[in-house]
Amino acid sequence: MLIIGIAGGTGSGKTTVVDKIIKQLPLDEVCVISQDSYYKATDNLSYEERTKINFDHPRAIDFDLLIKHLKALKKGKTIQQPMYSFVAHNRTKDSVKTHPRKVVIVEGILIFNSEELRDLFDIKIFVHAETDERLIRRVRRDITDRGRDIDEVLERYQNTLKPMHQQFIEPTKNHADIIIPNDRYNNVAIDIVRSVINERL
Repeated sequence: MLIIGIAGGTGSGKTTVVDKIIKQLPLDEVCVISQDSYYKATDNLSYEERTKINFDHPRAIDFDLLIKHLKALKKGKTIQQPMYSFVAHNRTKDSVKTHPRKVVIVEGILIFNSEELRDLFDIKIFVHAETDERLIRRVRRDITDRGRDIDEVLERYQNTLKPMHQQFIEPTKNHADIIIPNDRYNNVAIDIVRSVINERL
């Protein structure tokens, strides 16, 4: 099993890079695990309290469960991947049955913050995008997909996202084996990643 970690700031285009990588791989040989599914359950908090959680801080992530699940997949076991609602700011009661595959891609903004998790990755990729580009993407996504209003999104960006990116995300670029620019010139980097994957399949 080849485990690939793909990190980068919010709105950097990680999902686009993942889609490009897996596009030419057989569907039954790859699975994608999103860090977003592993935000800690917050059943003990009211909705108001949950809206104040800093989801861009490593302590918001249930790294223990994510590590446990990856180790189980490596042993050939099936896992129940949690599901997270950005509208309710909490885990849902549902889960996704995830089978072990030859290639497992883990993507998320904070996945390089845990040394134990980093050590499970065979390849570590960081997707780099300019700050204003990331802001535009995040604003669009939060309003369209997550039901936020513009003032909330901009305030969260200024007070939480930007400082958290500088403190916890940007420095993890140093752990990456490959840094992919998120623009039309990233095809060469993606082709290299695909070649490495194909060698291992």
